[in-house]
Amino acid sequence: MKWPKVTIVTPTLNAASVMKEELESIAKQDYPRDKIEIVVADGGSTDNTRELAKEYGARVVDNPLKTGEAGKAVGVRAATGDFIALIDSDNILPTKNWLKEMIKPLLENSEAVGSEPWKYTWREEDSFITRYSALIGMNDPFVHFLGNYDRMNSLTGKWTEVPHKEEDKGDYLLVTLGNRGVPTIGANGTVFRAEFLKQNLTGDYLFDIDIIAKAIKEQGSVQFIKTKNGIIHTFCEANIGKFARKQRRRVRDFLYHKGVKKDREFDWETGSNLGMVKFLLSCVTVVPLVVQAVKGYSKKPDLAWLFHPLACEITLWEYGWGTVRSLFNRSELSREGWGQ
Repeated sequence: MKWPKVTIVTPTLNAASVMKEELESIAKQDYPRDKIEIVVADGGSTDNTRELAKEYGARVVDNPLKTGEAGKAVGVRAATGDFIALIDSDNILPTKNWLKEMIKPLLENSEAVGSEPWKYTWREEDSFITRYSALIGMNDPFVHFLGNYDRMNSLTGKWTEVPHKEEDKGDYLLVTLGNRGVPTIGANGTVFRAEFLKQNLTGDYLFDIDIIAKAIKEQGSVQFIKTKNGIIHTFCEANIGKFARKQRRRVRDFLYHKGVKKDREFDWETGSNLGMVKFLLSCVTVVPLVVQAVKGYSKKPDLAWLFHPLACEITLWEYGWGTVRSLFNRSELSREGWGQ
């Protein structure tokens, strides 16, 4: 098979502690070396991120706005490949055939705009937060209640609850998404056709889920591939403080772009009032969260499920306080001293 050129875009800011594993996993891919381009969009790292990237043959471009979404926009505009893979610095490609598994279905289905793994790869050696995120199929437990997650969820046995059409092609699902909702597709190992991504990118930020939502709004529907493989996401190590900080960043940035910049195409976090009510009641009463953790453990015995109630309570606090704070200060969360 004649494999097309793929550009891997990775936004970074002081990411050296995790990025080496990402770059090693890319180097091990059974894919023509001259067909892989790595673009690292760096937000001004003060560690050895930039030097490490260059050691692995990456082209480093500057990201003056520092955020991951801004870095993706810079990287996409610098990309020269036929396909663009959005792979974060804390992602690890789990097998040497991963890139071929992502590209092959796109060559077979010319109408599909991109492909994405349908699960996060669970590894026993990872931290309890990373294992929990892999088991529930998301990094933000609020999304479990909204139902618009995009990776296999051990609690539901589904990769999403968003209404859609899908056709099982063996190694992957050919999915048709319409105006009934959009899963949180777009990050952690998502591959897009470069032409599609660049045509739909406007402004200084790339909000991955907004790209799909925008296309559906204009075209009525979008075809997408969900490959039956995974990707490793070393989300937070065993650091509850870092988990809270990432939730704080998520809500602060979302409210900033929604209320100040007004450049979000799709209001995905507040798309389901029923989901928000379920989340709030579950956190207040706690019992449903414990029941969910027990259910998860019964399906995949792992003490990481104990983190589920705490993860939800932290998220409620950060999202609630962040919303109140936005009434007085809607600025982006500062990246001063940011790592990973």
